[in-house]
Amino acid sequence: MSGRPGLIRRYLDRLPFEAGDPIVTLKEGSTPLVHAPWLSERVGAEVHLKIEGANPTGSFKDRGMCCALTAAVKEGAEAVICASTGNTAASAAAYAARAGLRCAVMVPEGKIATGKLAQALMHGARVIALRGNFDQALTLVRELAARHPIALVNSVNHYRLEGQKTAAFELVDELERVDAVCIPVGNAGNITAYWKGFQELAHAPRMLGFQAEGAAPLVTGRRVEHPETVASAIRIGNPARWEEAMAAMTASAGRIEAVSDAEILDAYRLLATREGVFCEPASAASVAGLLKHGAGDARRIACVLTGHGLKDPQSALEQAGSVIPCEPGLEAAERAVLG
Repeated sequence: MSGRPGLIRRYLDRLPFEAGDPIVTLKEGSTPLVHAPWLSERVGAEVHLKIEGANPTGSFKDRGMCCALTAAVKEGAEAVICASTGNTAASAAAYAARAGLRCAVMVPEGKIATGKLAQALMHGARVIALRGNFDQALTLVRELAARHPIALVNSVNHYRLEGQKTAAFELVDELERVDAVCIPVGNAGNITAYWKGFQELAHAPRMLGFQAEGAAPLVTGRRVEHPETVASAIRIGNPARWEEAMAAMTASAGRIEAVSDAEILDAYRLLATREGVFCEPASAASVAGLLKHGAGDARRIACVLTGHGLKDPQSALEQAGSVIPCEPGLEAAERAVLG
């Protein structure tokens, strides 16, 4: 096999698969870990960015989806289904196409970023726009999967966590020691998976989870009926992995905090203009949380950036500077370029 292996083959001895299984892969995993000099200076610690937007469909979801689809094929499924705010839909659609399975995704109507919707449609998924929120969509697809021979590939599927835990393996492989991990929290599957991975390696970094103020049920301790935030990927009011995520916080001496949309967008812009890293707004919640709440006495910190900035081009255009018009002449070009 040329190039890097997919994460199942790379970590086969730590995953619930065997070499002869029908592995579904797009060569996911092995994503860049980039030192962040400006951010390190700002917070007075060594900060690294785990760029999960470098996965095949542009988000961390591919780690779990390769495992969920491998299991689905192994178990004889002919179709898969998920509820999604966008990234899960894109990933499920791509891996289902790779596996030759039918895919249906249910998304909240009008609440999915353009890039993610385009991906799901292009990969051939049947996309259903629910006149409701993500939590209602998840309830419905769970009921549908229970009634029909369709594999549910949301993070309630334990194979998803098995794949996502490999990001923790990669952090330890590269850094040897990490004191704290800052991570956005929506449905809470990712932070649960990271902690699972660290535990399997006998590591215990402080898990610092950050939610948007308008969708912060783990912070307030109560379900949010109508979650709202610019960070669409974490616009979830009733996380499926609520208890596991809180257990990870407690066991790691970590915490869960909220950040405002303004703070998320500020971190989003700073990452792009100071570190050269373009992530989607929800990803920037990890950095917004670090800037606002700090990481205690942690000296080596990893911030997880869960998705690529091109997932949500509209947010980028709304936050960036405007395009400068220019007539086709040298003097006009000088004025446009030099200001």
